[in-house]
Amino acid sequence: MNSFIQELRWRGMLQDMTPEIEEHLAKGMASAYLGFDPTADSLHIGHLVGVMTLLHLQRAGHKPFALVGGATGMIGDPSFKSAERNLLDKATLDHNVACIQGQLSKFLDFSGATSNKAELVNNYDWMSQFSFLDFIREVGKHITVNYMMSKDSVKRRLEDGNGLSFTEFSYQLIQGYDFYHLWKNNNCTIQLGGSDQWGNIVTGTELIRRMGGGSAYALTVPLITKADGTKFGKTESGSVWLDPEKTSPYAFYQFWLNVSDEDASKYIRIFTILDQSTIERLEAEHAQAPHLRTLQKEIAKQVTIMVHSQEDYEMAVKASEILFGKSSTEDLASLDERTFLAVFEGVPQVQLTKEEFNSIENILDLFGEKTHAQIFPSKGEARKMIQGGGVSINKEKVADPNAPLSFNLLQGKYLLIQKGKKNYYILEVK
Repeated sequence: MNSFIQELRWRGMLQDMTPEIEEHLAKGMASAYLGFDPTADSLHIGHLVGVMTLLHLQRAGHKPFALVGGATGMIGDPSFKSAERNLLDKATLDHNVACIQGQLSKFLDFSGATSNKAELVNNYDWMSQFSFLDFIREVGKHITVNYMMSKDSVKRRLEDGNGLSFTEFSYQLIQGYDFYHLWKNNNCTIQLGGSDQWGNIVTGTELIRRMGGGSAYALTVPLITKADGTKFGKTESGSVWLDPEKTSPYAFYQFWLNVSDEDASKYIRIFTILDQSTIERLEAEHAQAPHLRTLQKEIAKQVTIMVHSQEDYEMAVKASEILFGKSSTEDLASLDERTFLAVFEGVPQVQLTKEEFNSIENILDLFGEKTHAQIFPSKGEARKMIQGGGVSINKEKVADPNAPLSFNLLQGKYLLIQKGKKNYYILEVK
């Protein structure tokens, strides 16, 4: 098995590290932590790089600590941000922390069966015990303002004219103390993070040296970018979340399925645990027939199963085939409601009462004025398009406008109407 550093290196997940960290890791099981800012009740795919870093650490035989910043989340990390973030109350943060722990358990082994079991810690547990005076006396005296001002994240905020509140300025000191606390109490000697965290992390190693006379190490992974220069993990509808209620498994699957060829080669190394020979074989297959999108399909499969489930992956594949290929009413009816609505997200919806729907005698009446189904401007146009074979209901072509409306409602309340090749409408019976 590769060492932790070797694994990150061939995967393109290694940015910077302090000297002698490889020798330290080679001595036996080491403990490392990585922080998650609980500003939402779900992680998004931008967090996955850090999660995968902890996963590889544990797979290499070392002990991961996942730190959720119940205290630092009350402040907001200013690193390379243009403005101060809204501060959250403790009840909201506690809820977010609980949700994040549940998501992390899909990647990390928190069970008591192994010596390198993962642990979740919350810096509110120790920071809440500090008074302000105690903190600035016991911790603040060890780090100079000049040292803190020298960090790129601080300098950039000052140079761009936005300024920096004292609250934000103190963030690196609190994060540094987190590292010291875990080093002292949990024998945690390594902090991991994104490359934008380097300044905050080395503040921690400096505190450990000055307050405890000890040695500690830092390692960062690159910030993920897209080949076209746009921000990774963002779509037109916003962030891609791990919570299925925020981003459906189908939409999640589609995100990975639609990455570029150039990004696919990078992402399959970062976001899956496939080994090097398997990835290189997939890349060779992809190069032979790029139109088959071998890499994208494998990434989408691996990550969707890891974040959601095998069942959700299979449902997403089925949904993709329904939308982009040939399918039947049975295929459509097999989708659960969440997937059905996700597949046709943004499609115009028309609502009818049960009484209105039950009063419809034939297909043409479905498009009448009394039903509010404004899919066609007139019954005459509806009749003409139906007779021309341009209308489908629940993926079945309808040819006779006077035929009875005998279609079963999907999930007991929906009809999917298709006009032409690309125009879909959802009719909901309420």
